[in-house]
Amino acid sequence: MPRLAVFPKCFMDDLCVKGTMTVYEWIDLASTLPVQGLEFYTGFLPEDRRELERIRDALRRKKLEMPMLCCSPDFTSPDEKERRFWVEQEKKWIDLVAFFGGKTCRILSGQRRPDVGRSQGVAWVAQCIKACLGHAQQRGIILAMENHYKDNYWKYPEFAQKLDVFIEIINQIPSPWFGVNYDPSNAILAGDAPLGVLNAVKDRVVSMHASDRYLKSGSLEDLRQADGTLGYSPNLVHGVIGKGLNDYEAIFRVLKSVGFDGWISIEDGLNGMDELRESAEFLIKKIRQHFIKA
Repeated sequence: MPRLAVFPKCFMDDLCVKGTMTVYEWIDLASTLPVQGLEFYTGFLPEDRRELERIRDALRRKKLEMPMLCCSPDFTSPDEKERRFWVEQEKKWIDLVAFFGGKTCRILSGQRRPDVGRSQGVAWVAQCIKACLGHAQQRGIILAMENHYKDNYWKYPEFAQKLDVFIEIINQIPSPWFGVNYDPSNAILAGDAPLGVLNAVKDRVVSMHASDRYLKSGSLEDLRQADGTLGYSPNLVHGVIGKGLNDYEAIFRVLKSVGFDGWISIEDGLNGMDELRESAEFLIKKIRQHFIKA
């Protein structure tokens, strides 16, 4: 049965840039939510081993797991040395997931640089992911490629943002140590249908990011850009999961049909902890409804 985690999307700058919140404060705050795990981001974790051990101990005291790590390797750089750097960095992050006893480590394609063509980018990304697979297998960690929009601190959006590019890459990596982290809201930002994306990758989904979006006014077509994507718009905003554009009833039916039993991490709550709690309670109901037999 799926389990529920939470990601500190509403506190990313506090944790990563401003330094106004510590990881320990986030653990304490998140422990008040009805979740079993916390998804961490590499940008707010220290490198010091002793400090990492203290963080792990803090999680254990709250009876929380760290099942999935959010990280952003950039495999589309034209510089081969830089691509090798990101491969080695991903291996370190795989080790970090194993250190915390986690299950999956996110992996991405990289930035959609205007000077990198599709065929070249796909080849580089597939090569780099394959270079990480042996290490993932040794550590017992599954690499989860996300249908992603853009890392908070990247210049360009995701190279494999659109479904056709995403599928072209994942079809080249038929490994049990590689799967998909599905994000329905990112499908909206890509200009793709969330259920269309899920049905295209459903047999390979190993984890999920849950969030929701709603329109203040107008339609999605009003936001569509020349390349078909939507991007972030002040008219397309975060809200409580289950009250936005995503059809979570249909999403859970599909997940149930393929026997999904991974972690679902809440990537929302930009309007505060009350909405984050409401989102968690909604997802708990959906998990019980679809995965627990009466």
